[in-house]
Amino acid sequence: MQGTYTAKPAEIIRSWFIVDATNKPLGRIASDIARILRGKHKPTFTPHMDTGDFVVVVNADKVALTGDKLTNKFYYNFSGSPGGMRARSAGDMLKHKPTYLIEKAVRGMLPKNSLGRQMARKLKLYADGNHPHVAQQPKSLPSTF
Repeated sequence: MQGTYTAKPAEIIRSWFIVDATNKPLGRIASDIARILRGKHKPTFTPHMDTGDFVVVVNADKVALTGDKLTNKFYYNFSGSPGGMRARSAGDMLKHKPTYLIEKAVRGMLPKNSLGRQMARKLKLYADGNHPHVAQQPKSLPSTF
């Protein structure tokens, strides 16, 4: 009788992938990154374990937002005190914290628990084309869009 496969920590092999976000739609690139971080692209995927790979994203400040999202999409922050809600448009956020848009989109697609936080730590975001992960020899992520 064949049992359900469960990955063991010693069997997990981590790879490094690099993604260039230049002119790629935010949601589509985020779903591909979340799939790699989660490990769903591997035959050894186990839902209750972190079997995913590392992802390095470069040129995060050049990500594409379709339609009027640069002016009409808002990111909210609430301090908890009366009158403490602040809203910042996606265009404004792209200028001040260019990596935040991709980080927020990817985190929303990961599990909402300690496993998801562990997966999110394998995401490395950089606003420009330079990154310090050359020694890991990241492979380019095959694009699905």
